[in-house]
Amino acid sequence: MSTEASSGHTEVLRHAATRAGLAPSVHNTQPWRFRIGRDTMELRADPDRRLRVLDPTGRQLMISLGCALFNARVALASSRVGVAVHRLPDTQDEKLIARIELTGRPAPWTPLVRLEPAIDRRFSNRRDFFEKEVPEEILYELTSAATAEHAILHLVESEEHRQECARLLWEAEAEQTDDPDYRAELHEWITSTGTRQDGVSTRSFPMAGPARGEIPIRDFSAGVTGLMPAVGDSDRHQCLMILGSKEDSLASWLHAGEALERLWLEATRLDYVASLFTQVIEVPELRAELRNRLELDFQPVLMLRVGQAAPNVATNRRDPNQLIEEM
Repeated sequence: MSTEASSGHTEVLRHAATRAGLAPSVHNTQPWRFRIGRDTMELRADPDRRLRVLDPTGRQLMISLGCALFNARVALASSRVGVAVHRLPDTQDEKLIARIELTGRPAPWTPLVRLEPAIDRRFSNRRDFFEKEVPEEILYELTSAATAEHAILHLVESEEHRQECARLLWEAEAEQTDDPDYRAELHEWITSTGTRQDGVSTRSFPMAGPARGEIPIRDFSAGVTGLMPAVGDSDRHQCLMILGSKEDSLASWLHAGEALERLWLEATRLDYVASLFTQVIEVPELRAELRNRLELDFQPVLMLRVGQAAPNVATNRRDPNQLIEEM
């Protein structure tokens, strides 16, 4: 391989790593690092950024890393290079989440290509939604996106199940906010400064107040007031969906993250937004009750609402040069 070709491959992989770094992550912890070789990119976990109280199993960490992996796949598909993706390839190296190898062959167009522009436009949106109904064709696109990534997207339809989701989410929210360790950890990842490159900005979550709706947006106001208007219409009649997997394992959580980002980018492409509810998943007994009450035949990994809303602000991002190293 010529030096020029090798340099070109490195730039393609560096671009993919940069796009991966724009993925969503729990509390915007951005728990990843990237190693670039001549024709290989490694996605590696940064365990120091795992949330020890909220995420003791590492589920949210793996979902976040799956989102980053999917962004890398989209960037490489857009570059029209053939790749082989190896997930969790080394059981002796727990930080190595995925290895992407360039095959040396050009790749045909795939539906992933059309998602590349959505990476810059996709943001968590905790604002009031305009409409409660989401057209069937949009739901089909989102469900197909999850299925393509070996995950399950379940639409919560019955009034009884919507009420159960609302009740369980409020119970989970109350249990978490009553925990001083949880509040302390949450406070560590809230930022009101313009210089911090990670964490949840006060510009992106609602101010504390009585108008919180039937479905609780996570209360980030642990000593810091959000700058967005209080949300009052996050009710149970909005489009509620549960993302899940057949198994409860590192591999299934990673796939769930890829599925989440794929459906989220599809929603963005179609001018829809999403906000996530993971509180009920993070409390083990309530997660089990959710599965039982809704008679789910899969493992729930998160709940989300989908709709249309005013744009939200961009999240803080770490400098790619601090995240990417060459082998």
